[in-house]
Amino acid sequence: MQEVVLIILLAVALALVAVILLQKSEGGAATLTGGSSSGSFMSVRGTTNLLTRATAILATVFMGLCLVLAVLAARGGDNTGSVMDKAKVPAAPAGSGPAAPAAPAKPAAPSVPYQE
Repeated sequence: MQEVVLIILLAVALALVAVILLQKSEGGAATLTGGSSSGSFMSVRGTTNLLTRATAILATVFMGLCLVLAVLAARGGDNTGSVMDKAKVPAAPAGSGPAAPAAPAKPAAPSVPYQE
């Protein structure tokens, strides 16, 4: 079930990005794209309202799907430990590799006592 919701979430996210990029810029970025956009098909006011409404709807659906995915993730599976606790480390076969180093020897006492 999580995979289906995740795929739908990805599709909604891509649609949201596309709708946002289609909107007309209201800032100074219009000069970077070649100046005026009078010949553009996006200059109609009705299209702007449609894109704004579509952005709001897609954003709402995106947030809803994120909440559904969070609930599904919290319900399913064993969420009691860390991912690292669940990882299994393979044991090294005996005799393969260097031997463990021996414990270091205790340092000898100084031959001359410390004098002040």
